[in-house]
Amino acid sequence: MRGNIVFAFAIALVLLTAYLMREILLLLYVSVLFAVVLSPVIQGIMRLHIRSWHPGKGLAIFLLMLSVGAAAALFFAFALPPVLHDVQALISELPTRGPQLLDQMHRVPFASHFNFSGLNARLQGFASNFAEYLFLSISAWASKLADLGAVIFLTIYFMLDGDEAYHWVLSFFPEPTRGRLNATLLRADVRMGKWLLGQGSLMLILGLCSLIVFVLLKVRYAYALAVLMGVLNIIPIVGAMVSMALVLLAAATDSWEKVVGVMVFYGIYAQVETSYLTPRIMKNSVDLPALAVLVALLMGSKLAGVIGAMIAVPTAVLVSVLIGEYLVQHDESTPAENAS
Repeated sequence: MRGNIVFAFAIALVLLTAYLMREILLLLYVSVLFAVVLSPVIQGIMRLHIRSWHPGKGLAIFLLMLSVGAAAALFFAFALPPVLHDVQALISELPTRGPQLLDQMHRVPFASHFNFSGLNARLQGFASNFAEYLFLSISAWASKLADLGAVIFLTIYFMLDGDEAYHWVLSFFPEPTRGRLNATLLRADVRMGKWLLGQGSLMLILGLCSLIVFVLLKVRYAYALAVLMGVLNIIPIVGAMVSMALVLLAAATDSWEKVVGVMVFYGIYAQVETSYLTPRIMKNSVDLPALAVLVALLMGSKLAGVIGAMIAVPTAVLVSVLIGEYLVQHDESTPAENAS
């Protein structure tokens, strides 16, 4: 009886500690997943050969981080400043251009039935309070940047010394079950590593479609905005909101027709991606049913917001492999039956 009471209190203490440290545990879990997902890229860099020389793991990680940082620096240095300059000019001119834009909207068929008087006041209030909103949100953005820095640091650590940490965790399990768990996790590692390929395909499709539509609509900085749309697609919900806000503001500097065209394009694409592209591409990449991918994305975004949506599919792969190994009862059949 005493042993059961102590065990129950110990379980309660562990659960309470996990709840209090949930944010730190989430950062650790995200870092481990990113390290697993990026491992095929690191292995591909390590397979590069220049005569008899090939890069080691540390140099491969450095080259990956350097290439990502260089691409981001080039984009922010050359592509993004013109867009932000036009956005700033639009915000400063919004109190005067807002009524002109609303007057043009009244000429659209069926638009005369809507009351736009309150919208004009909201536009002017937004323009006057935008700077104040940015100032008040600095602390929140600083916290998110700190979390991002911690995830990057931990991801690099797990890519360098992840094997040691992995075997240390396995040492807590009894010897008979350690081999089975190790084999199961290695199978999950292979499938989770393919998630980046599927996500990259979605990013490429959105970037190409955006480029075609933006060029046809003659949106300013079409190439830079299309690249931004594709890259930020890796961040569910927030990535689309940020990129679409910049595209809409850039289109609004020219005409409302371009704004409507961009909104119609993204509305159609979002439906196609959610209902068709994401389930099928992810199914081919990580071997999960389309319904499982959709449910994982919904649950991840509901439980942990943007981060939960980002790690939803790799987590679903891990859970699927563990369930298939330990919970699903496979029918034992003879080789002849299997061949039939």
